[in-house]
Amino acid sequence: MKIRKLTASFGKLEHESLSFHEGLNVIYAPNESGKSTWCAFIQAMLYGVDSAQRPKAGFLPDKLRYAPWSGAPMEGTMELTADRCDITITRSSRAKNAPMRDFTATYTGTNTPVEGLTEANAGEMLTGVTRDVFRRTAFIGQGTVAVTGSPELEKRIGAIVSTGEEQTSYSEADERLRAWQRKRRFNRRGQLPELEGRMDEVQRRLDEMESSLAEQTRLETQLEQTRQTCSQLEQQVMDCRRRQRQEALEKLNTGRGKLKLISAEHDAAMSELSQARETLRASTFGVREPEELGVEVQRDLNQLRRLSRQPKSGPILLFMLLSFVLAAVLAGFYTAYNQMPLILGAGFFCLAALVLLLIWSRLNHQRQAAELERRALLKKYHASSSKDIKAVLQRHRELWDAVKEAEANEVTHRRAFEQQQLRQSTLEESAIQELDFSVGDTDASRLGRTLAGARGESERLSARIAALSGRLSTLGDPLILASSLGVMREEYEQLQGEFDALALAIDTLRQADQEIQSRFSPQLGKLAASYMSAVTGGRYEDVFINRDFTARTRTKDDVVAREAEYLSAGTLDLMYLAVRLAVCELALPDGEPCPLILDDALVNLDEERFGQAMELLKQIAKDRQVILFTCRQ
Repeated sequence: MKIRKLTASFGKLEHESLSFHEGLNVIYAPNESGKSTWCAFIQAMLYGVDSAQRPKAGFLPDKLRYAPWSGAPMEGTMELTADRCDITITRSSRAKNAPMRDFTATYTGTNTPVEGLTEANAGEMLTGVTRDVFRRTAFIGQGTVAVTGSPELEKRIGAIVSTGEEQTSYSEADERLRAWQRKRRFNRRGQLPELEGRMDEVQRRLDEMESSLAEQTRLETQLEQTRQTCSQLEQQVMDCRRRQRQEALEKLNTGRGKLKLISAEHDAAMSELSQARETLRASTFGVREPEELGVEVQRDLNQLRRLSRQPKSGPILLFMLLSFVLAAVLAGFYTAYNQMPLILGAGFFCLAALVLLLIWSRLNHQRQAAELERRALLKKYHASSSKDIKAVLQRHRELWDAVKEAEANEVTHRRAFEQQQLRQSTLEESAIQELDFSVGDTDASRLGRTLAGARGESERLSARIAALSGRLSTLGDPLILASSLGVMREEYEQLQGEFDALALAIDTLRQADQEIQSRFSPQLGKLAASYMSAVTGGRYEDVFINRDFTARTRTKDDVVAREAEYLSAGTLDLMYLAVRLAVCELALPDGEPCPLILDDALVNLDEERFGQAMELLKQIAKDRQVILFTCRQ
């Protein structure tokens, strides 16, 4: 196939045309003038524009990158010669979301369509290879001189060196086998790890069921023993509590009897005290203290004695009468004798009688007052004499002493009663504590605590057995689990066999691919070495190509081949250009070769190497159309 003319509305190109001839075509244009756009247009005319691509970070699909700047539809024509026929291909866009989807292929100068050439297969029919192989061989984009492997290219190479069948690829087959292998096991994922996990889970459940059943049996035996112990302890606790209650009741009844007796004695003492107090209160002196009363009584007795010693008025009365008689006698004599001394004597005795009368009257008055006071004092004590008063005072002392004795007796009995009450209260508290069987240090309390512990242990065992029963019910039926485990083990053995078979197939496929490479790589390396020698003036004579199309080269003087990292940019481009040309020579179909498209592929070469590369391209152009876009004149 040879390209004759291009007309494009594509990117910055607006109805622009470009013509080519056989052999080497060098299109010089400065940067940003559309060289890469023409290269992309050639590929789009052959293989179309992929409208399914979406923009991503750092990537812009061709349908957007090369949309015409003028806004016109994306379209173009390509005039070419294939199989000695001139053909015109036209691609246009009816919708913006389907650029260059409308396709026609006619013989140039006619409206006769080319049979079998469609929009989908045009590129492969004309070049003999798919878009992927074309991009990796005959289409050398800017900065993409190095060849990269792909399943399509592998199929092509495999067809060349083996059966000619292009439907198989080592990478695809290896990836498919590894995908099947990963489906079965990939690290901790896949069918085998998943099945292992399920088997482990089922086995764990079976082991747990077995241990749980054994634990349940052991706990049931222990529970039965604990229940028997509880039954024995319950009987012991009942007997001990009954005995302890009886003893406590006897102590309480004994204490209550003593308290009742002492209470009666205290009541009698109280009654005696009350009676003594009532007798004292009804006595002459009432409730007065004897000491104070004795002082008063003694004072009154002294007053009685004093009153009893009052002077007598009899002699004074006698003298008074005598004085009156003498006064009368003397008055009589004075009348008879009329003598002055007699009248004076009569007056003197009369005056003396008057004085004595006054004295007697006073003494008589004092005596009456003393008598009245004496009677009042005797009346005060209800006595007739001082002796009676002393007897009354003595009686009062006896009554007072009786009261004091009754009070002392009452205090003694009251204290005894209070002490007995305290003892009874202590006894009752002790009885309450003894009858509180949850605390204390009695036999019943100790047995009660032992019984409570045994019951708690029984409840704990029952709860544990219930939990185990519930867990066993959730774990499922052991027969079903064992059956499912057997099925899973069979499935696991089958999957493991498939995994091992896939591993063997991958290893066998790798060996087969190595065999193919051993037959293809030397031929490819030999051809690439000849190209490398031609473009370097014979400096580099060997090129070693790896399976992934990475390459090494060496000079005549080198012992070890140089890796790509140790080559200059120009030498590296030359090495990969040689590899690319060798791949084109060997991988592209025989017969009429497709054009070789280069987009500034020689930009990193110096003048000498550039000239040598151009000479090589001239040699290749004798058998294949070469179109070189470059910014170098």
